[in-house]
Amino acid sequence: MSLSIGIVGLPNVGKSTLFNALTKKQVPAENYPFCTIDPSVGVVAVPDERLGKLSEFSKSAKTIPAAVEFVDIAGLVAGAAKGEGLGNKFLSHIREVDAIAQVVRVFQDPNVIHVANKVDPLNDVEVINLELILADAEMVGNKLHSLSHDAKRGVKEVLAEEAVLKKAAGALEAGQLAQTLEYTTEERALLKLNNLLTMKPILYVLNTSEANENVDVKLPGLTVKVDPIFESGFDDLIKKSYELLGLITYFTTGEDETRAWTIKRGWKAPEAGTAIHTDFKTKFIRAEVIEWDKLLAAGSLAAAREKGILRTEGKEYVVKDGDVIEFKI
Repeated sequence: MSLSIGIVGLPNVGKSTLFNALTKKQVPAENYPFCTIDPSVGVVAVPDERLGKLSEFSKSAKTIPAAVEFVDIAGLVAGAAKGEGLGNKFLSHIREVDAIAQVVRVFQDPNVIHVANKVDPLNDVEVINLELILADAEMVGNKLHSLSHDAKRGVKEVLAEEAVLKKAAGALEAGQLAQTLEYTTEERALLKLNNLLTMKPILYVLNTSEANENVDVKLPGLTVKVDPIFESGFDDLIKKSYELLGLITYFTTGEDETRAWTIKRGWKAPEAGTAIHTDFKTKFIRAEVIEWDKLLAAGSLAAAREKGILRTEGKEYVVKDGDVIEFKI
């Protein structure tokens, strides 16, 4: 499963430095705006102590972690939605990712230029969010215009899409992210087709330093503190990003390898099996399942089976985070 987090923020807040530290993949991180133009992509292992313990338990030859993809996107500035600072190009890059990690500068450093000439985390967030709102408002307006003919004809599917877009437009016109409203499952599906920037989950990353690491900035949603200079807080950032995407992990383990498999929370066993191979969904017969810690406590699969804690589950089983599974096809 390939899901990505776009690292977004104003110029010179530490996006590329953060990306480099996260991925160990070097991209330019010089001290001037728009150093990054084309997005760089890096795949990062998700820290998970369960994986190592299972690998040691099975004496596995290989250990393969779950991963999340980070995309380093160039800095946005006020007016980006109108093309300022190559804004349209950068906004299009954000549309391509599944979620947003918005880097917010908290650290004070007179040697690092701030585009507004002052460090004001809340204002920086408002600037970025406003550009996302303005870009979506224009896009939604254009889409409503294109739907108007079929809507007047009473086409059922078009009327449903028009209704939810007008609902989202109400939030955007009020200067709010579209995600601040409540939507039905059907409405969310229609909005997903339109790929709104302001519907993407947002994780706020406070880029701090040792001198002001205790600064408390109140922001909505998930927030995590990092310090790219000392590379602290990264494990928490990666885990929160995984959580932000609605992902969980199940494991397979044996002498050949122990592997963490990434799936969406709520997937049933046949769908979860597609992480290994697409055939697992159509050819699924049953799954043998045990929680990772219960397997370790049992000492072996054979002992777990004897104790009755290795369960046989069918097609309706909803896979849980931390399950160890062997699929039968």
